[in-house]
Amino acid sequence: MFSPQDTADILIEALPYIQKFSGKTIVIKYGGNAMTTPELKAKVMQDITLMKFVGIHPVIVHGGGPDITGFLKKVGKKSEFVSGLRVTDEETMEIVEMVLIGKVNSEIVNLLNRSGNRAIGLSGKDASLIQAKKKLAEVHDNGKTEKVDIGHVGEVAKIREEVVNDLIEQGYIPVIAPVGVGEDGEAYNINADYVAAEVAGALNAEKLLLLTDVEGIYKDFEDKSSFISSLTGKEARQYIEDGIIAGGMIPKVESCLTALDEGAHKTAIIDGRLPHSLLLELFTSQGIGTEIVK
Repeated sequence: MFSPQDTADILIEALPYIQKFSGKTIVIKYGGNAMTTPELKAKVMQDITLMKFVGIHPVIVHGGGPDITGFLKKVGKKSEFVSGLRVTDEETMEIVEMVLIGKVNSEIVNLLNRSGNRAIGLSGKDASLIQAKKKLAEVHDNGKTEKVDIGHVGEVAKIREEVVNDLIEQGYIPVIAPVGVGEDGEAYNINADYVAAEVAGALNAEKLLLLTDVEGIYKDFEDKSSFISSLTGKEARQYIEDGIIAGGMIPKVESCLTALDEGAHKTAIIDGRLPHSLLLELFTSQGIGTEIVK
């Protein structure tokens, strides 16, 4: 148990960060293990609620890959991936929309509202919030790169940021499902990290926080003393080129770089498995995770 003085010290430590971020927009990419257990879900909702009540404008972009895979399995449809992207035929796209919008998005909105917030759920189809175009998968084989059509998989062409800003001005917490709409009216499944990056850039967010299943970036993942707490965009690009940043961390770092290039001020990759990771990153002097700045 903390003594009253310890509690006061913690609150005082948080004060300059509350002052710094109050009135600013923070985009949170919510996914990974932070979405899988009731205990962690509750703590994330508490963090977002506290952020809102000290004057921060949180915007949530969520994933839902495991839920989609689980539902496809229930209906006897196998999940297929090409270069890390889900093959999304018309039937799969219907299931993606049903799961992301009807289940995951609705659940997050409900949890936030039960915590005393005013959250509202959106997909990219609402007011054409996420305008999308088809994304082709790149397959590398024998030194050649081939682009493959894998169905209703897209990338962001434009974010209508005024839709989100209008909701923020009315006191809502926008909760965005990563489903975009094309010029032809077709729905597209888009990687949630990339959607979060584009949203953060379009909103000129103070910070983009990517919740992941790792502590952050290491120069050598096997050596825990090689943890990188902060790096610039230039350094991050060099680490990707040198192979220090590799595998599944590449799209997350690329998302951070996109957000910075398009208008976000700072980004951070943090461990969503750690209870109250959002508060620890925002309101403590040490912070957690790896911050990537311009």
